[in-house]
Amino acid sequence: MKLQDTIDLMNSSDFKDRFKAEYYQLKIRYNGLQNMLKKYKEGTLEFIPNCSYDLLHTQLVYMKLYIDTLEERARIENIYLEGEDE
Repeated sequence: MKLQDTIDLMNSSDFKDRFKAEYYQLKIRYNGLQNMLKKYKEGTLEFIPNCSYDLLHTQLVYMKLYIDTLEERARIENIYLEGEDE
């Protein structure tokens, strides 16, 4: 899934769809940052970030906490998130 694939969900009048869009967008960004940090550590990035590895890793940690929070809320509110067990 790409960010553009979440547009319809994001623009929905149904809060559950908007919630899913938020979750999927966050997962996409989290995975992208995780991949970037792997390359950063390996020295294979095609650019030099202005931010330190530590700062970017801290961002990743908080993004994971946000993901976990959204997943718990989804369970409570009975919102099925693609890729999770029903």
